[in-house]
Amino acid sequence: MKLQILAIGDVVGKPGRELVKRRLPEFCRREHIDFVVANGENLSDGAGIMPAEADDLFAAGAHVVTGGDHVWNRKEIIPYIAQKPTLLRPANYPEEQPGRGATVVELPIGIKVAVVHLLGRVFMNTPAACPFRTAKQLVDKLRDEARVIVVDMHCEATSEKIAMGWWLDGQVSFVFGTHTHIQTADERVLPKGTAYITDCGMTGPYESVIGRRTDRVLHRFTTGMPARFEVATGDVRLCGAIATVDSATGLAESVRRVVLRADDAP
Repeated sequence: MKLQILAIGDVVGKPGRELVKRRLPEFCRREHIDFVVANGENLSDGAGIMPAEADDLFAAGAHVVTGGDHVWNRKEIIPYIAQKPTLLRPANYPEEQPGRGATVVELPIGIKVAVVHLLGRVFMNTPAACPFRTAKQLVDKLRDEARVIVVDMHCEATSEKIAMGWWLDGQVSFVFGTHTHIQTADERVLPKGTAYITDCGMTGPYESVIGRRTDRVLHRFTTGMPARFEVATGDVRLCGAIATVDSATGLAESVRRVVLRADDAP
């Protein structure tokens, strides 16, 4: 069976949440999407996750929500993530932290999909173990339970994301990058059968600087003075990528970018 797997890039603030809630269910029906994973580390005013905001994504159709370096910005998420196996924090965070970095979801059609969430280390300020070793250890274990494995590589450097794609080529179904909020044009199926894109882009306001009001960001850049980075509101888009995966082999057949604007016709 061919699975259609949608990876949604960083959902930013209320504008991103509202667009997902309004458009994702219909989009999934139209595109015959079987599985959705969304990055949610910017759900709460652009940094962090509140339980009700994660619930919004799940209610809209996300099977798994991943975090990132802002996952602990809101203390309210700590008891929630400890009890919600489909909300992930980076797997290469210390084992003592609550939550988990990987999960397996069984779809109604009987197919299991595993999701692994990793944090890069290049240009990132959050201490984390080696994502490559962590990925290998987890994937080796998960392959006994699920042939279809999806990886969210959340990091700053494109080189680190691309390296993870090559590291896992042929071992997982789909490696997609998040964190930079800029959708890249390098989607492809790697030689051994892993779908790859360096960054899915941002689900949020594009009349902005990566989701924040341009006047506030420009003030910081031009004066060097502090400014509150409020979430912008204009030109809201849902961005991501869809991989077509053979559920029997766990290998990808194709991958394509997705851009859905708020005012696009249904």
